[in-house]
Amino acid sequence: MGWLWAIIVGFVLGLLAKLIIPGKQHSPLWLTTIFGILGAIVGNSIARAFGVESTRGIDWSRHIFQIVAAVIIVYLGDMLYVATLGKKKTQRT
Repeated sequence: MGWLWAIIVGFVLGLLAKLIIPGKQHSPLWLTTIFGILGAIVGNSIARAFGVESTRGIDWSRHIFQIVAAVIIVYLGDMLYVATLGKKKTQRT
């Protein structure tokens, strides 16, 4: 069940990050989900470093760290995707 939640959270965080980032992102949905999963992991690590372990109820501060990390990872990952594997537009004459 843990992997299923990781995929769901990664999917949601990846989509939220794509909505926050201005402009169009070119990375496919599966890659955005992986970036979102990485954002959740990095966000949790940063939250722990700042002393946010677990709280009662909804842990908004941890979620904010996750979203910020996901935005950064999706942005950088999309740039890397376009630079290496993205489809190049050809000019027709």
